Amino acid sequence: MKRFPTLHGPRAFAVVVGLTDGILNALTLAAGHFVSGQKPTIQLSIRIAAGSAICGVFVFFTAEYARLRGELLDAERQLNLSDRGRLATTNLGRQVRREAVVSAFASSVSNFLGAFFPLWFGSVIPGRTLFALFPSVAALGILGALIARSIHAKLSLWVLALTLSGVLFSILGVWLHIA
Repeated sequence: MKRFPTLHGPRAFAVVVGLTDGILNALTLAAGHFVSGQKPTIQLSIRIAAGSAICGVFVFFTAEYARLRGELLDAERQLNLSDRGRLATTNLGRQVRREAVVSAFASSVSNFLGAFFPLWFGSVIPGRTLFALFPSVAALGILGALIARSIHAKLSLWVLALTLSGVLFSILGVWLHIA
């Protein structure tokens, strides 16, 4: 029997942040476009995904680097080292920077894919343009299921929470009417 996929490993956090951010950004930016009766082109899907990924990489790197550097400072305090910032100048400091860069890259790629594929799929499905929002909302529901399975949480709660967030961000996107 094949096991249901889960999100584990050193980059799971980065992937979840990237996918969630990408899908929600895509919904917010494109919802007004869909409701006005236009399906996005592949070019618009790429532009929205690229914009989301570019912003996301800087946000994620900044937060992750600050978090990891903070952990080094906590370790210095626990070890009673007299010089603050000493560990950051060692190999540990370089590892922290490298880890933040790799995680930010993983988050950015996930962000791009999370924004692009549901938007693109929504643009090619037949029917009313409003139906084009469904792939993004469904992708959030699938992500909720993966998260719930990964952390042994209540599946229905995670699927419902992420799906509702997609609907709310779509409504916000219609109100903002950005693209």
